[in-house]
Amino acid sequence: MLSFWEKNSFLNYDVIIVGGGINGLSAACAIKERHPNKSVLIIERGSWPLGASTRNAGFACFGSFSEIRDDIAQNGLDKALQLIEWRVKGLEINKKRLGVSKMGYKASGGGEIIFDDELFDIGELSEMNKNLYPILKNDVFKTDISKVSEYGFNPKNIRQFITNSCEGKLDSGLLMYNLWQYTASLGIIIMNGMEVQDFNDTGKKCEVIAKHNLIKEQPTFTCQTLIFSTNAFSQRFFQNMDVVPGRGQILATKPIEGLKFDGIFHFREGYYYFRNYGNRIIFGGGRNENKEGETTTEIALNDSIQNSLELYLKTLIIPDTEYEVDCRWAGIMAFGQDKLPIIERVSENVIAGVRMGGMGLALSGVTSERIAEMV
Repeated sequence: MLSFWEKNSFLNYDVIIVGGGINGLSAACAIKERHPNKSVLIIERGSWPLGASTRNAGFACFGSFSEIRDDIAQNGLDKALQLIEWRVKGLEINKKRLGVSKMGYKASGGGEIIFDDELFDIGELSEMNKNLYPILKNDVFKTDISKVSEYGFNPKNIRQFITNSCEGKLDSGLLMYNLWQYTASLGIIIMNGMEVQDFNDTGKKCEVIAKHNLIKEQPTFTCQTLIFSTNAFSQRFFQNMDVVPGRGQILATKPIEGLKFDGIFHFREGYYYFRNYGNRIIFGGGRNENKEGETTTEIALNDSIQNSLELYLKTLIIPDTEYEVDCRWAGIMAFGQDKLPIIERVSENVIAGVRMGGMGLALSGVTSERIAEMV
């Protein structure tokens, strides 16, 4: 049962945001920065968010050459460039909001491994750089096969190595911890352990029915504007929305003596990705090996994909090197036919800002500003 005090002080707000991941927190901050007097509540069903915000590999998410090439082929040049521009601008907004040190950001650069069985035309690099230059003011991609031996990768079956001068890495846990602190400093309320069951837009206000994790009574919140930042879990509320979950699996090694590389790396069109964290390796991906099975919101590990990650570790990334896996985990991303996020008003007082495509660390800066403008 709810007490008088809870009913009197906890249930009514100007803005309620469903989902306390980086996108929901960033949207709340953007709203409060523009409208300091608005009351803002974030409702998060978990003790902390369990989508992808702190269950990723810590990439700043600019993207690899072959991934961008595929985006152009699938969605056209204009949309692909818009997505990159949003990633770049979003990262800058997050840097300005928190500061580089509080994100653990490092402009490390990186690269992509191209295998013998992959189609690759070196002439495409100059065309890609030309298209990206207005956004990045840099010739991003270059070929340098010497990096393979310099970084200690196994050269067998590698056709080329494409360097990426604009990629960077983040400390996702540090970023989220400091974003919580900043959110609190703005006077934003976060309620954890509260799961939204249903909502109703009456035209004048929104009612949000939630399930408390300890009491039987379902609290009903009210607000003027309701925002969903539920990403991969959005079809629960919007069945016809083009949002498809995709599970990403990752492992982290214990420290490895003499690790030779420092940066962000991809192969197989970005489906595999790895980086160093000090002298550890954080390595994830493999969703392409079983896309149907990984189209799920279940937070669990797939032995086949974990085995694939370990095989690449042993035979490609650190051949002839002893290592131990420290931990393994999974996170849930959101995809669709279009790679651009969904930012739309679904009814008079309800806004959806979802489908980050595995790029929420970068895109959250721009999506939060657009949501704030709509509020």
